[in-house]
Amino acid sequence: MNEANDSLKYPIGRPQLPTQPLTAAERTTLIQQIADLPAQLTAAAKAVGGVGLEQPYRPGGWNGRQVIHHVADSHMNAYVRFRLALTEDNPTIKPYEESAWAELPDVAATPITVSLTLLEALHSRFVTLLHHLTDEQWQRTFYHPGNQRTSTLEQTLALYAWHGRHHLGHLNLLLAKG
Repeated sequence: MNEANDSLKYPIGRPQLPTQPLTAAERTTLIQQIADLPAQLTAAAKAVGGVGLEQPYRPGGWNGRQVIHHVADSHMNAYVRFRLALTEDNPTIKPYEESAWAELPDVAATPITVSLTLLEALHSRFVTLLHHLTDEQWQRTFYHPGNQRTSTLEQTLALYAWHGRHHLGHLNLLLAKG
């Protein structure tokens, strides 16, 4: 992939996952990013507008509608992965085909306000859970068979904080296209 395409695909750069335990302050910053995301996505979607949301943010990329529905789908999976890791010993999670989900008929037929409302409620629960985890719980793990990787909940927190900002960056690319 060339540099121009990479900057469109990854407008905020690729994720950087922690390799050492995070401080409480670092976790708090990441949790706040997750807490702020629903309002930020809503504001960006309003700024882009209905017609703009039907456009892809890059050649071969999803349109804004697909991005918003994807964030809700993805963060629902993240919430479930956290709950599984907190209640089971290194569970194997169920991956899903993000691209196939983005093509399902409900994505085109459902107003984005449904996923934005869903994301707001989901993040309310998610953030409450995150604020109540102990240092030991942050080190709990799950196994992802798709990428054959075991991840701590801290790494997963960093990934999903990045994920939200990443897709917000895609909406900002649509806004810049005007």
